[in-house]
Amino acid sequence: MKLELFFNFDGNCLEALNFYEGVFKTKAGNVMRYSDAPAADGYEVSEKDKDRIMYAGLPIGDMVVMFSDAPDSDEYIIGNNICPTLGLNDEETITRVYNELKEGGEVYMELQKTFFSELFAMVEDQFGIIWQLTLNAG
Repeated sequence: MKLELFFNFDGNCLEALNFYEGVFKTKAGNVMRYSDAPAADGYEVSEKDKDRIMYAGLPIGDMVVMFSDAPDSDEYIIGNNICPTLGLNDEETITRVYNELKEGGEVYMELQKTFFSELFAMVEDQFGIIWQLTLNAG
């Protein structure tokens, strides 16, 4: 099990990445814009989102902090824009954690295969914490 952080921004992710690269003397990797993502299940990127950052990883200390711009259609709330991301090593564990976190909470994305993970889910628990769960490769 590996716990990481995901920082979300409202269209200024690239500016934030540049700032944090300077502060922490490091360089972001794997920068992907929404327009770079493969088309899936009829999902189309809006004109407003195509240049926004979908994913970037910034090494800070022993951790890679993940950065993204929230899609324009999502309600962006400062203070609710940091999300713990839990990487789990097997299907049984990710399914159990997902089912327990969603009890009394709200599912934003069902546990499912995506282009970036064999299993991924996003769920808000009963205490208002929004979790991203991903099945680690290997």
